[in-house]
Amino acid sequence: MDEYIQVFTTTEKKEDAEKIAKTLVEKRLAGCIQIIGPIKSTYWWKDDIETSEEWICFIKSKKKLYDELEKAIKEMHPYETPEIIAIPIVAGSKKYLQWLDNELKK
Repeated sequence: MDEYIQVFTTTEKKEDAEKIAKTLVEKRLAGCIQIIGPIKSTYWWKDDIETSEEWICFIKSKKKLYDELEKAIKEMHPYETPEIIAIPIVAGSKKYLQWLDNELKK
């Protein structure tokens, strides 16, 4: 059975999130991406606590595509160290997962 994942990345600008989403779907590295924002993020960066508004992408894909997906995000992401985190999808609607499977790169 295929292992499905949800990958998260954040960007400072909505346009960057939209570019990432469109590119990943066009390359069939993601079947669906939702963009939510703005959100407020607080984090350590270069020895200081930073707070910024960001846009988050919820990316649906497969574990076997992760390395290629991560590389594609890094190539277009404006951050020096972008957040790219994957979590397993442990269960899901059979019909949705079949649809996702059909839309992803083989």
